Amino acid sequence: MTRSHQADAARQTDVQSFIDERPVSRCQTLVIVLCFLTVAIDGIDIGLAAYIAPSVRAEWGLTVTQLAPIFLSGLVGMMSGSLIFGPLADRYGRRPVMLASVACFGVATLASLFATNVAELSALRVLAGVGIGGATPTAVTLTAEFVPARQRLTLITVMLCGNSLGSAFGGVMASQVIPRFGWHAMLAIGGGVPLLLLAVLWLLLPESMRYLALRRPERESALFTLGKRVAGGTLKAGTRFVALEAQPGRAAVSQLLAQPYRRGTLLLWATFFMGLSVLFLMASWLPTIITHSGGSMQAAALTTSLWSVGGTTGGLLIGRIMDGSQPNRVLGIAYLCACVAICIVGQAYATPLVAAPFVFVAGMCISGTQVGVNGLAAMLYPTAMRATGVAWATGIGRFGSMLGSAVGGYLLSSGLGYGVLFSIVALPAVVAAACMFAMPRREAPPAPAPAI
Repeated sequence: MTRSHQADAARQTDVQSFIDERPVSRCQTLVIVLCFLTVAIDGIDIGLAAYIAPSVRAEWGLTVTQLAPIFLSGLVGMMSGSLIFGPLADRYGRRPVMLASVACFGVATLASLFATNVAELSALRVLAGVGIGGATPTAVTLTAEFVPARQRLTLITVMLCGNSLGSAFGGVMASQVIPRFGWHAMLAIGGGVPLLLLAVLWLLLPESMRYLALRRPERESALFTLGKRVAGGTLKAGTRFVALEAQPGRAAVSQLLAQPYRRGTLLLWATFFMGLSVLFLMASWLPTIITHSGGSMQAAALTTSLWSVGGTTGGLLIGRIMDGSQPNRVLGIAYLCACVAICIVGQAYATPLVAAPFVFVAGMCISGTQVGVNGLAAMLYPTAMRATGVAWATGIGRFGSMLGSAVGGYLLSSGLGYGVLFSIVALPAVVAAACMFAMPRREAPPAPAPAI
């Protein structure tokens, strides 16, 4: 090797090692905050259909069953957005996909102000869902690639708690806004705030260093500038960043089911499917159940917001525990606890004051665990396929969320007692727990390093 080649090799720095060797900087904190705000607004928008459903039903004279397309359409959009935007983020970058996702659900939600029937509102909820489906997996991927490995699960779960906090804030806001100004005011808020955030993201959100080093190595100046921000301005001149991973020889989607990822991918998909079926059934139909049993609309919104507050609490606790323990076992235990809490809610639903603490625990174990399983997904895959892996797991999970919302309407109209209904709802949590206990203990090995 010539002296010049030796000098070049000495200046080359692996991006992940560079990030792992340093404390979290202001630049990395900014990325986490921006992703947190994105998923918080995402959380408000996800809960929007549930919050406006009682008012829409009363104003348009709908039955409970006729409300189902409003919930289902948003979930169809979320599923489509996850499956579409994940591969795009691996191909074109995390930043442009994040911007496109936020713009999509902001504009579509504002357009929902002009809907005059279920068909129009459902069509616009599909478009909003496409944006939502792309935003959260991209935020998970971007956060995972900007933080040190030793704190990755904790910081991903902290960031994702923005989703449940946004949903909780949306519930409190709905309890105050809808009685005073009507359900259209909630749509205006749900669509306007994302467009304000879009301007902030455009100005401040950087691209992933790991993505640039792997997919755009020719952008050396951009990598150096970003590295200098991460290092707090102390980076040596001439430093060149590389990603010690090989790009896959085939499409990232097909790689998800190739060795050594196949078993983890299939178990992850099953867990997302089961977990999101419970999460969305509870989040979508709990307000209607409470109002049907004689509770006020305000009590329904506030009780449902406890589910989201529990999700935030659970996400913070579970992420911290996962970083110091075997992550899949932590998640499996949490799913089993959720099963017990949901069954108890089925016995106490008619008394909101009694049901509230168990709604909180159920939210902590279902919404909080869903936050943790997103972090687990980000750890399973290398950079070249991470966005696809996280997004496709979420997209497959959306099938479960659609099933949960659809089954919720059927169960409510079936005449079953609520105790039996909630016991049925709890069953997927048991399956999710079994999948987590069967999850491989190791992370997928990194792709081989390219020759330098």
